[in-house]
Amino acid sequence: MSKFFIGRPNFAWVVAIFITLAGVLSIPSLPVSQFPVVAPPQITVAATYPGASAKDVSESVTSILEEEINGAKGMLYFESSSSNASAEITVTFKPGMDADLAQVDVQNRLKKAEARLPSAVTQQGLQVEQANAGFLLIYSLRYKAEDSSKDVVELADYAARRINNEIRRIPGVGKLQFFSSEAAMRVWVDPQKLLGYGLSIADVNSAIAAQNVQVPAGSFGSRPGTAEQELTATLAVKGMLESPEEFGRIVLRANTDGSAVRLGDVARLEIGRQDYSVESRQDGRKAVAAAVQLAPGANALQTADAVKARLNELSAAFPADIEHSIAYDTSLFVKVAIEKVIYTLLEAMVLVFLVMLLFLQNLRYTLIPTIVVPVCLMGTFAVMSLLGFSVNMMTMFGMVLAIGILVDDAIVVVENVERIMTEEGLSPAAATVKAMSQVSGAIVGITLVLAAVFLPLAFMSGSVGVIYQQFSLSLAVSILFSGFLALTFTPALCATLLKPVAMGHHDTKRGFFGWFNRSFERLTGRFEALNHRLLRRTGRYMVIYAALVGVLGWMYVRVPESFVPSEDQGYMIVDMQLPPGASYARTEALVKDVEQYLAERKTLSSSFSVLGFSFSGTGQNAALGFPTFKDWSERKGAGESAADEAGALNARFAGNPDGTVMAVTPPPIEGLGNAGGFSLRLQDRGGVGREVLTQALGTLLYKANTSPVIAYAMMEGLADAPQLRLDVDRAKAQALGVGFDTISTALSTAFGSATVNDFANAGRLQRVVVQADVRDRSTPESILTLHVPNRAGDQVPLSAFVTAQWENGPVQISRYNGYQAFKIGGDARPGYSTGEAMAELERIMKELPEGIGYEWTGLSYQERFAGAQAPILFALAILVVFLLLVALYESWAIPASVMLIVPIGALGSVLAVTVAGLTNDVYFKVGLITVIGLAAKNAILIVEFAKALREQGLSLVEAAVTAARLRFRPIVMTSLAFILGVVPLVIATGAGAASQRSLGTGVIGGMLSATLLGVVFVPVFFVWVLSLLGDRKGKKQQADAADGQTAPAAAE
Repeated sequence: MSKFFIGRPNFAWVVAIFITLAGVLSIPSLPVSQFPVVAPPQITVAATYPGASAKDVSESVTSILEEEINGAKGMLYFESSSSNASAEITVTFKPGMDADLAQVDVQNRLKKAEARLPSAVTQQGLQVEQANAGFLLIYSLRYKAEDSSKDVVELADYAARRINNEIRRIPGVGKLQFFSSEAAMRVWVDPQKLLGYGLSIADVNSAIAAQNVQVPAGSFGSRPGTAEQELTATLAVKGMLESPEEFGRIVLRANTDGSAVRLGDVARLEIGRQDYSVESRQDGRKAVAAAVQLAPGANALQTADAVKARLNELSAAFPADIEHSIAYDTSLFVKVAIEKVIYTLLEAMVLVFLVMLLFLQNLRYTLIPTIVVPVCLMGTFAVMSLLGFSVNMMTMFGMVLAIGILVDDAIVVVENVERIMTEEGLSPAAATVKAMSQVSGAIVGITLVLAAVFLPLAFMSGSVGVIYQQFSLSLAVSILFSGFLALTFTPALCATLLKPVAMGHHDTKRGFFGWFNRSFERLTGRFEALNHRLLRRTGRYMVIYAALVGVLGWMYVRVPESFVPSEDQGYMIVDMQLPPGASYARTEALVKDVEQYLAERKTLSSSFSVLGFSFSGTGQNAALGFPTFKDWSERKGAGESAADEAGALNARFAGNPDGTVMAVTPPPIEGLGNAGGFSLRLQDRGGVGREVLTQALGTLLYKANTSPVIAYAMMEGLADAPQLRLDVDRAKAQALGVGFDTISTALSTAFGSATVNDFANAGRLQRVVVQADVRDRSTPESILTLHVPNRAGDQVPLSAFVTAQWENGPVQISRYNGYQAFKIGGDARPGYSTGEAMAELERIMKELPEGIGYEWTGLSYQERFAGAQAPILFALAILVVFLLLVALYESWAIPASVMLIVPIGALGSVLAVTVAGLTNDVYFKVGLITVIGLAAKNAILIVEFAKALREQGLSLVEAAVTAARLRFRPIVMTSLAFILGVVPLVIATGAGAASQRSLGTGVIGGMLSATLLGVVFVPVFFVWVLSLLGDRKGKKQQADAADGQTAPAAAE
């Protein structure tokens, strides 16, 4: 094949141009993201049960829904949270599951459950949405004037009307979490005034329902009619009310004397907010905000850009006193991290070019690999587009590693052509033909081995399988392109671009290159002498090799495990929890303290907080903050990273008497949890009860927080809080003529709220909500003084048949896979990995009472799954390479001599990450697979030549020594080019630096070991294995040569 393209260089150029064009045209269509679609699809089910306690919601709503959802096709696990008046169930499916089909399946299952749900729940409806965990971005609205006294009701209603629905329609948006609510007609009832008029709250609800209605009155004169009918018109009756004044005129009771009791006489009416449970603050000022959650499978950058663009469009029509901003944006990190990797890619190309120039010492020689590499990359981009891949951290890391690999094949060809021209004085075309006859087999073998070593990665399952797949296939494709071009385009370039050289021209070099060549020749001579000495004692050095393999095994099991490294993503998350029962005012005071602290930090860019909401749950005693830092380029000093700032904030508020403040870094993979570290669910698997489970939680948290491995462990949820339990003496109530339904309606309306119907407000139907006024529901005493009507129409106080008693009860009940559970989150101490922290927790779990179980979830679930697959991954990679070499060489011995180099490379990788204090994460595993392939490649370069020399008649030792000497220069050159190409990863700073260092450190360590020790040990392996297993083929070739048969040409 090479001869064809050497004779037709224009044909080779056309093929290369077509490949480049395909890549150039594909690049604009490739989406950009931090990772492939790693997060498994999630479907959330939300239900509302107004006025119900967490226990009531759990028993009457959540448990019923869980029964039907359990067993959905493709489900990994499900989790539920029941709190006062609401329930939420999150169902997580296997990666690759079609989210639309999963949603339809869940909806169909919920239909079966609706008949068993309370009517108040079905009236509110069940919301079923697709959304990944965590927020993509948060937008906020606020008044421009810092001293504005305007209430945020109008601001919230404007967002609900004009903005939120626009955002929901954007492709890629899965869910919009509104940290406020739209407007509603609030009817604040005064129970004492009602009592004075002999009326009840039920009378208020009934009057509103009866007098605030749409009246389809029809028309007069409509057909059928008489022939004399001359006019027809529609009848318009104002049935639906629109303003507080109109609602105030609703008649509650009409007296015989013509007077009437109206709603305005017993209630305060206003257009307020439908829900007051959540508030937002930005940079110390009140704001209205909404968080965008990504739909499963959607591209984060494209969705974020689309949301921001739509907000900018809408802002043109904003009222003059309103401004908007992006309070929190996870896409910024992705953009900067990808840009950093692209910059690393360019740095790698420059360093590889300099290495080639150093060894080839001719711009023409160096130009050939420089031309070939971009063609390979463009071809890879084209195939990535066909496969539906994105430009992400994994594919770009593959490109960075590919730079060093891609030049290998071209360098092997160019270096061999240059050597033949120098030693034999042949023309470029003739030298290229002879060079290709010598190295084509090695190129094919190297290409297949390097491509094959990555293929097992593509068949791994789970979220980690998605990561491996895009990395491995993109790298394998680039290697295949490299091999193809090395057999076609590179020979054509050598034959046409290179100039003839005089024999022995290396010796005539002057200056730096002359000094370098002489120095390298001396190094080669010493290397050859060393090989002679080693090969006289192969047994001794195989014992040393066995000891190194033992050291490798000992060190590998001691490298801490983790999934992916935590990154400085430019922001942190602050969870604030006050004691159970704390009021909103106390929560706001704590939030202001945190805001004041953050405002004094020089690294901070902005801060945003939500009161009444946190990832742990909703309640007046909870808040969540999202401080955003300045650009990474402005935070290069010590203690200015996100992790350092989180630690400083935790230290500042440690032991704070007002509440617990905990700052955490975000999860390294968006969509897998809400924070970094570990995530555990402590379960009541034996039905031991909440009290025993709570005790087990306390024991676990105490032991975890006193462990030297774990930085902190905390319950992610709201603790049990004081509750006022009302005991109704039903018999006494019945004796007094009061039904239980009357009691429950009065209580739920006065102290919860009742949505009666809708009203028309500026072209939009909004809710009418009835509730007791603030002063009439602020104390326990106000409950018992509430009156309800009996069957005779008399008003009876609740104190006549209701007693109140304080108790501690759950405000949030969590369940995981059907078992009552507590959510536990935390992180490892500096110097320890999440894998070590998880192992420590598993040790503690064994000490808990029988019936208490646990399951990992989120990122921890994927980490455990990835760790279980790692041994299979390495074994498959080694097996595939070995079997491929057996097929190529028709020998079991030669592949064995090649594969023995693998532990040498792995030892360097493990040693490097150990010294650097890194962990055994996904990047290390990917790098280790790369080292396996590259170490095998170096061995193939030597063994291929040694095999040819052996078949020509040289002894095993001479064949091994000669092959090692001939291939020493290209091995050093290609290895050095690869190592320097990876150096930018190791020294990376800023966004995405942790991932780059994790990958680069292991790869460089492995390649240094595989090169420095490999060139010494490969001849030993070749001689030892063939001597041990029998050199039948070599002996046969020697016999054939002795009989006068033609032996293959020497690869010299």
